[in-house]
Parts: sequence; structure tokens; C-alpha cells
Amino acid sequence: MDFSGKNVVVTGGTGALGTAVVAALRDLGATCIIPYVHDEEARRSPHYQKPKVLMVPVTDLADEAMVARIYDNLQLWASIHIAGGFAAGRVAETGKHTLMAQIDGNLVSCFLCCRAAVNAMRDGGRIVNVAARPALEWRSGAGMAAYTIAKTGVAALTVALAEEVAKDGILVNAVAPSIMDTPANRATMPKADFNKWPKVEEVTATIVFLASPDNKVTRGAIVPVYGRA
Repeated sequence: MDFSGKNVVVTGGTGALGTAVVAALRDLGATCIIPYVHDEEARRSPHYQKPKVLMVPVTDLADEAMVARIYDNLQLWASIHIAGGFAAGRVAETGKHTLMAQIDGNLVSCFLCCRAAVNAMRDGGRIVNVAARPALEWRSGAGMAAYTIAKTGVAALTVALAEEVAKDGILVNAVAPSIMDTPANRATMPKADFNKWPKVEEVTATIVFLASPDNKVTRGAIVPVYGRA
């Protein structure tokens, strides 16, 4: 795969999965644009102030004007939307504030970035969203309904948008990870069998292929990346 001369936006590019995605893209020649919220996170990133990396400060990816500025005047090849958040909680214990935070952080941010990306892709391109296992297996979303609703929306957005823009040479797909093997997840679930969890590098490989020029036909897919979990 060759991303030489191609600009790729990676939201959530300072997190565990995003860092691996940016590393793979840089190795393949891409220039990565990484929106970030917290200065400390940006400085901790192994890609901070590195060649072929542009870090863009933002405060809210659910803000339409702010998202538009990230993509303004970009000759864009791909946009990969990893940014989001997780909140567990039974429906009886989840208020509107938590529900809307999940919808804004996961779905609205993805929608606005997709919108901006489509408008910035002048000669076709690729969009890859990140859904989640409960977006495909709703019953597994028990105890995390707000998160499940938001990520199911990401999956539906992916399929609908893929149909809209296929004629423009833009292929839109998503991955749906199970719990990934990250230090944070290990700390949260210390008794789990980590060997069953997909590694971030493995999920990265699927994302990078879907975002690459080598992907010539796959669109509207929500690809399960579960490992053995």
C-alpha cells in the first residue's frame, strides 16, 4: 500500500488505536492531520512535532464550525474517525446528559467529520469510521445502552453514506472492534483473558487497508474486528 503524497485526517489520533494508525500511515508515506483536545495528550504522542504530522487543536468535534476548519483547504484522500468515548450504565441509571454526551462524542462528531471529509475529497477518497461490537450485536449492549445507541448510529451512517457517495469515488466503511488490548482496558478488567482481545496493531491493519488506494471495491461494510473475544 502506498499513501505517498496523500493527506489523511485521523480523529482520536493521540489514543492507543489512533497512535498505531498514524504510525502505520506515516510508514506508508501519508501526511496525517490529527485533531486533539488536550495539550498534554498531544505532547505525549510519539508523533508530536514529527515530519508528516500536523496536530490541530480543537475543543469539540461535535461543533460544526470547528470541524469545518480542520478540513478547510485540504486536498484530502482519507478521513479516519476514531475519536469517541465510552460510558457504561443501565438505562434506569442513565440521564439525558450522559445520553447526549455519548451521542455527541461518538455519533455527531463522526457525522460532522464525514460531512467535512466528503466536501474536501475532490478526486475520490476513503472514509473509515469506528463503530463497536454492540452496534452489530445489540443484546451485547445491555448495561451500556447510551454507548450502543451512539455506535449503532455510526454503523447506520456508514452504510447510508457509502451508498450516497459511491458514484463520487468515495468508499465508506467502518470497523466494529470488541474490547481491544490496551493498557487502559487491562487496568479496567485485570482478570480478563487478554490473549483473546484484538491487538491495536491488528485492528489498525484493517483500518489502513480500508483507507488505502488498494481498497478498490469494499464499501458500506461494518467489519467485525473481534479477535477471539
